[in-house]
Amino acid sequence: MNASSQVASHEIRFQSLFHEGRALCFPCDEKGQVSMDSLSERARDNYLYARAVVGREYAHPCVRLSHSH
Repeated sequence: MNASSQVASHEIRFQSLFHEGRALCFPCDEKGQVSMDSLSERARDNYLYARAVVGREYAHPCVRLSHSH
């Protein structure tokens, strides 16, 4: 089984600094590495945006167990 067909056990979460309860979450490994090839175009755009605005719109991301586990 290759990495893109595996279910991610963790997610990386970018919490909004201004809107409580709003966050962007993406599947990742336990180290927070996101497989860009497994994301849809929209999710990839959102992930890159969240990374670019850390500290301005979103808090530093945290890695946690995925809700699907």
